[in-house]
Amino acid sequence: MERKRSSPMAPAFMVSAPGKPAVAAAISLRSYLLVTTLSLSQRTVQLNFRDIGLNHTWNIDALPWHIFHHPSKKNQRKMHVRSATASLYLFLFLGSPSSPGFIYTLQSTIPIGAGLGSSASVCVCLSAALLLQVQSLPGPHPDRPPEEAEVQIERINRWAFVGESCIHGDPSGVDNTVSAGGKAVLFQRNPSGTGPSSVTPLTNFPKLPLLLVDTQQVRSTATQVEKVRGLKDTQPLMTELILGGIGKLTTCALDHISSADFVGDGASDALQRLRTLIGMNHGFLVALGVSHPRLERIRELVDYADIGRTKLTGAGGGGCAITLFRQDVESEAIKYETILGAYGVGVLWPAVFRIGADGKGASEEIVQEKFENADGLEGIEQLVGVGVREDRAGWKFWTRAAV
Repeated sequence: MERKRSSPMAPAFMVSAPGKPAVAAAISLRSYLLVTTLSLSQRTVQLNFRDIGLNHTWNIDALPWHIFHHPSKKNQRKMHVRSATASLYLFLFLGSPSSPGFIYTLQSTIPIGAGLGSSASVCVCLSAALLLQVQSLPGPHPDRPPEEAEVQIERINRWAFVGESCIHGDPSGVDNTVSAGGKAVLFQRNPSGTGPSSVTPLTNFPKLPLLLVDTQQVRSTATQVEKVRGLKDTQPLMTELILGGIGKLTTCALDHISSADFVGDGASDALQRLRTLIGMNHGFLVALGVSHPRLERIRELVDYADIGRTKLTGAGGGGCAITLFRQDVESEAIKYETILGAYGVGVLWPAVFRIGADGKGASEEIVQEKFENADGLEGIEQLVGVGVREDRAGWKFWTRAAV
């Protein structure tokens, strides 16, 4: 499809994508990417990712466009997967030598390296922003048929997977899929390791209040995977039984979530069964050796207070713990840190909020300096937060059709 050139005077806009815990559901902690178009004379693309201390500028005219737009040099792209950042890699694929200059400013409320899909969230934001800039992706619109939104979500998701591949080498694809589509997915890796994994969207997944606690313990996914691999080598029978049990727990959890009881009169009992499965799942993960003393301390405190059930997220070994609360816990006694089953990727175009639900009030522009200076999670949420600013016309989301 022939691309239309982006206007160099395009307004600043913003995209946002959620993270995910290991249960493969989107959470309400998000990444926010502000895209600022520069004048025609400023032939640069700048990345300003404050969370990781990255601030770098490239000269657009000096980038190796011929490698990425020459059909006979596909093998040279493998070198760039290893050496280029995901951001530059996506820009080279989706942009062109005639692209105007841009500044991509990122702020995120997702802890980095905590098993919450922070890199996938960023890749979804970058992919959506670049596709919007080259006008190969229409913005979300409530009047468009659901199947069209599905095609657009999948386009964002596929490019986000390319970005994830630049970062992780061989990602499963579940993180970017959840971040792009929101809600939750049922993920199953191909047992042979040769074919594509199975990802089934769970569009009716309900929003659930969740306590998220960051252990502040640095962890390595590769180390945790190697730990389980070693256990499988020395104790193959028991390891297979544990992994099989985790698979059956996933099936049981899906049955509960899909049942009429989960949203009907039996919701309390269904949620109690889900909490029980969460506790059992954590027990299996402990048996695999992927927990950590800090995670166990959090679980002990939650169990002692009797407010819900807790499990680790991601690869374990640190990172975050999530707790699904009991319904009868008084709301004054707890502070919800996030919501399970949140919206997927969304866009604020232009980066302006209209005060008032009808969208006819005064406007508030999100300028780059104000966005850069937003302080911490609370500052970001108050300025641009999807959940906090729902009363103000602005954020629009691509939404999968309910199945």
